Amino acid sequence: QVQLVESGGGLVQAGGSLRLSCATSGRTISRYVMGWFRQAPGEEREFVTGYDRISGGAYYADFVRGRFTMSRDNTKNTVFLQLNSLKPEDTAVYYCGARNRGNYYDPQAYSYWGQGTQVTVSS
Repeated sequence: QVQLVESGGGLVQAGGSLRLSCATSGRTISRYVMGWFRQAPGEEREFVTGYDRISGGAYYADFVRGRFTMSRDNTKNTVFLQLNSLKPEDTAVYYCGARNRGNYYDPQAYSYWGQGTQVTVSS
């Protein structure tokens, strides 16, 4: 059974940084393609970054603008999302997801999700 557990969220001032982790069960990150999304209150789940299934490269939403970086540690079955230069508009619950089909930017393509971790950026 695939399980994803996010951690690392919190309250940070604008301009600050956080490192989110997504711990996965078994060999999830070798069998599935991972991505990160976020969801603010009253908004739809929004693509942040994800690995492309074909090229293996990481792609980012335009609003990231070089501030966020996704990485992975296969030995720990964990995916990370480094958040730098945070802005109040980055406030949301951040989710990691796993998929084995479809496009990295499409939340409908993801079969498994974690419970999310709250990121709050104060001005």
